[in-house]
Amino acid sequence: MNDQIHSDGSDHEHGALGDAEYAEFMELAAQEGFDVEDVEGAIDEAGHGPLPVLAVVGRPNVGKSTLVNRIIGRREAVVEDKPGVTRDRVTYEAEWAGRRFKVVDTGGWEQDVLGIDASVAAQAEYAIEAADAVVFVVDSTVGATDTDEAVVKLLRRAGKPVVLCANKVDGQSGEADATALWSLGLGEPHPVSSLHGRGTGDLLDAVLEALPEAPAQRFGTALGGPRRIALIGRPNVGKSSLLNKVANEDRVVVNELAGTTRDPVDELIELGGITWKFIDTAGIRRRVHLQEGADYYASLRTAAAVEKAEVAVVLIDASESISVQDQRIVTMAVEAGRALVIAYNKWDTLDEERRYYLEREIETELAQVAWAPRVNVSAVTGRHMEKLVPAIETAIEGWETRVPTGRLNAFLGEIVASHPHPVRGGKQPRILFGTQAGTKPPRFVLFSSGFLEHGYRRFVERRLREEFGFDGTPIHISVRVREKRGRKK
Repeated sequence: MNDQIHSDGSDHEHGALGDAEYAEFMELAAQEGFDVEDVEGAIDEAGHGPLPVLAVVGRPNVGKSTLVNRIIGRREAVVEDKPGVTRDRVTYEAEWAGRRFKVVDTGGWEQDVLGIDASVAAQAEYAIEAADAVVFVVDSTVGATDTDEAVVKLLRRAGKPVVLCANKVDGQSGEADATALWSLGLGEPHPVSSLHGRGTGDLLDAVLEALPEAPAQRFGTALGGPRRIALIGRPNVGKSSLLNKVANEDRVVVNELAGTTRDPVDELIELGGITWKFIDTAGIRRRVHLQEGADYYASLRTAAAVEKAEVAVVLIDASESISVQDQRIVTMAVEAGRALVIAYNKWDTLDEERRYYLEREIETELAQVAWAPRVNVSAVTGRHMEKLVPAIETAIEGWETRVPTGRLNAFLGEIVASHPHPVRGGKQPRILFGTQAGTKPPRFVLFSSGFLEHGYRRFVERRLREEFGFDGTPIHISVRVREKRGRKK
């Protein structure tokens, strides 16, 4: 079993490759004319496991989204000159000084929705849940307010590293305003103008010092605990009812009124002789930027629950048409890199006509996750509930599957021989060799003689699934192209 990543994180600098396999692989790379450092970098990048998470928190309208855009290097977070503007996505990937990390923008909450203390607590709570380090943004032109002081108390309690950003310091004259923020007791305030980019380099250097190289493994098995299963879906699709039926008792409140569940609810449940930790989450209503108050916090907490889970069970109401929101929720689980099971609830209410149309909807609307195990259940009657755990186990098995490098390259050789890449511009790029650099989810690095088109990558992924399984898990494939030999010394 030495092909498997050790759950204690001892897979060290070779990603998922053992020492002997790594040495053999590097020799192959050298023969094909690849730069050793480039190959090592590609394996390290693909085999990183979960990236460190940086949360950006602060009062409304202090410039959090502008700072996030500056950090990620593109204008993706919605920015508007009024407090409480939110957006579709709250998590982005960023890179600084060769290190990659995730940035969580927690902007968009409104102070008067639940009262100031509750609002601040909800904002800081997500920072605590999801982050390995926090950037606390304060408007230096206003100075520290009572709300800022409230956030400081919660961040102190969290015990996470905090980098203090004194924003809106647009010139030398604003430096004194930034210095006044030493009074918050969070260490040195970093004077920044996120709008103009002034000081952001120094801030990011401090962020890299605060972030761990790789975060502690958050999955239950690494800590000797039970597997974590997140139940996610739109409001009123029956997540709480499903949890109660699985547990054989009323563990959580169920009400026909949508949105009864606000916070993720953890329940230890024994099924088939195994203890599982099921997390019942709040329903994700619609696009995040259309949400307000409690719904917005519920979405953030659900995203945090998915990040901490190993498997996401997406519940879809089979009696209704598959919506854009259903597709968005499925995408959220896939982008988080979680094993995936799709449960079609309220199956007992379907007539023949609805079943026919549902099958057509699944083929068109959810074609991108045809690899996910599917169960047709009824949380009310208990129909087919016994199929849920085998589907979860199948998804976990695919999520943890590792293909030895030798076997993978024999397979890639067959693909190249039987289905070569189309000729483009008089050239025919070729996959030279590859390796699986990580699991949870499976991550592959392919080394090629030229750029591989997206359609060909999809074909390779499909063949990987046909050959090795990978049921119930997303697959990440990255490609490194060989530099022209003339450029090598």
